[in-house]
Amino acid sequence: MTSLQTLLYIALVGAGATAVMDLWLVLLRRLGVPTLNFAFIGRWAAHGLRGRFVHAAIARAAPVPGELAWGWLVHYAAGIAFAAVLVAVQGTAWTLQPTLAPAVATGLATVLLPLFVMQPAMGAGVASSRTPTPLKNVLRSLANHGVFGLGLYLSAAGVAPALR
Repeated sequence: MTSLQTLLYIALVGAGATAVMDLWLVLLRRLGVPTLNFAFIGRWAAHGLRGRFVHAAIARAAPVPGELAWGWLVHYAAGIAFAAVLVAVQGTAWTLQPTLAPAVATGLATVLLPLFVMQPAMGAGVASSRTPTPLKNVLRSLANHGVFGLGLYLSAAGVAPALR
């Protein structure tokens, strides 16, 4: 596989896995389960570009024009970056015959970023410790990232035949 093919593969798998996660979040919302507000992700990222990475509460930080679009951009860019990590760790041989375990393990590992970087920086504390229901929020994050890992596998399995 050429470098360009590898990059295209990673982009397709990362975007596909992120879309699977988004479908999961839509289902949760329809079931009445609160889900992530991507505008807050965008607000945090946009403030970060201006040099402010830590907030007492991102919901009270000054809104930023286009923050929802920024949030979606960051969300999909992260998904693609995590797919790149998966391919880097597993090697390009995995791309030809993807397996479930490494994809789900990668998905579950990605929960470390929100729990230990993003949530504290947005004012929710380490692993949602400053929220009313930290354990519930951590379990929800684990489930969401597990679904992302399943999405990595499903997307990789869908793209793999084109590589053979």
